[in-house]
Amino acid sequence: MQPKTFTKLRKNRFLRFLTLLGPGLTTGAADDDPSGIATYSQTGAQFGYGQLWTALYMLPFMMAVQESCARIGLVTGKGIAAVVKENYSKTVLYLVVGLVVIANTINIGADIGAMAEAARLLIPVHFVILTLAITAIILALEIFTNYKTYSKILKWLALALLAYPITAFIVHQPWGTVFKSTIVPTIEFNFGFLFIITGVLGTTISPYMFFWEASQVVEEQEEKRNGYGNNSGKRVVTGNMIHRMRLDNNIGMIVSEITTWCILLVGATVLHQSGVKDVKTAADAAKALEPLVHSFPNSGFWAKLIFSVGIIGLGFLAVPVLSGSAAYAVSEAFNWNASLNYKPKQARGFYGVITVATVIGLIINFVGIDPVKALVYAAVLNGVAAVPLLYLILRVAKNEKIMGEHKSGALSTSLLWTTFVAMGAAAVAMFFTIGK
Repeated sequence: MQPKTFTKLRKNRFLRFLTLLGPGLTTGAADDDPSGIATYSQTGAQFGYGQLWTALYMLPFMMAVQESCARIGLVTGKGIAAVVKENYSKTVLYLVVGLVVIANTINIGADIGAMAEAARLLIPVHFVILTLAITAIILALEIFTNYKTYSKILKWLALALLAYPITAFIVHQPWGTVFKSTIVPTIEFNFGFLFIITGVLGTTISPYMFFWEASQVVEEQEEKRNGYGNNSGKRVVTGNMIHRMRLDNNIGMIVSEITTWCILLVGATVLHQSGVKDVKTAADAAKALEPLVHSFPNSGFWAKLIFSVGIIGLGFLAVPVLSGSAAYAVSEAFNWNASLNYKPKQARGFYGVITVATVIGLIINFVGIDPVKALVYAAVLNGVAAVPLLYLILRVAKNEKIMGEHKSGALSTSLLWTTFVAMGAAAVAMFFTIGK
């Protein structure tokens, strides 16, 4: 084989591989949103290497939960809310949708505020103007671009995550301690520890991810016209489709947790070891990236620039995911048209929820809440809200009537039960240790 032919073949294979990446990669990248970065940075700063193990041990559970959500979307051709509506009571449905909308709206507000604070590190523009501009751009992109174009934008924004892995391996690390802390769990029974670990769980295994990935898998299949393989119109899901979905999902979750581990590590090495135990502002969080540019003149500015680009880029990725997942949930609950491929006139309710959730999130920034603290509290709220949702996903995924031959097996069911119990226990323990 000629060298040019071999190079072209490798390039074509790589491009085909990239086409496999979609909802899973986007969901995984959105998981490391400004809320995630703030929570992981605060965790590393406060506890040093003490919570590195969470990234490793959460990975199989995160993969199992998101795989179940994606499989539900692929097999049923419907989002989580629509499946719950068909198989459970309306009371359960409205509780689920309400939890998602509330948690997502607060998270949207925190993310918009963090994006504005990050931008202010570079440009001396009033916070209000920045939040309004950011909100307008996000809404314009989400409402006036079609799904195919928008999904490509989301994939490229995921590159903003690279700053932390690069920094983690530039900084001198006590690798023996790091390895031990990654493998051996450290647990403390006090409010501060349980509060932050509930936040870590909540920003990693988040309700909005459940709804988003399931609905985006449906969007992908509609885009490709897959899943209707016979004359009867009955939905057909092939083994190859399941394999592609799992590959996309697993890659997205692995990338997400590697990034999580790197943010925790950078926070521990750069912030905690320097005596910074509480990340109060965006500038505090930006200090974690200074080693990446320490040889540059005015390294503080470059660290702020990289941090700001990352926060803003990931915010533009995460806020539409948050508002979009809320819109899918509400639209499915009320039988509204729901798709990013629709024009605004075709799905007024769907885009209306996106707009209202984003605008209310914007307004949250004007009630005097610290954006960085709000990010951590939003993560904790997600950790609490995820518990009942996990139970429903577990019930749906293992239901043979709904899922047929693609119902959850023993391993998937065990991982989902363990996730449900662990997150529920963390939330309950956190509430019981308040004031202690």
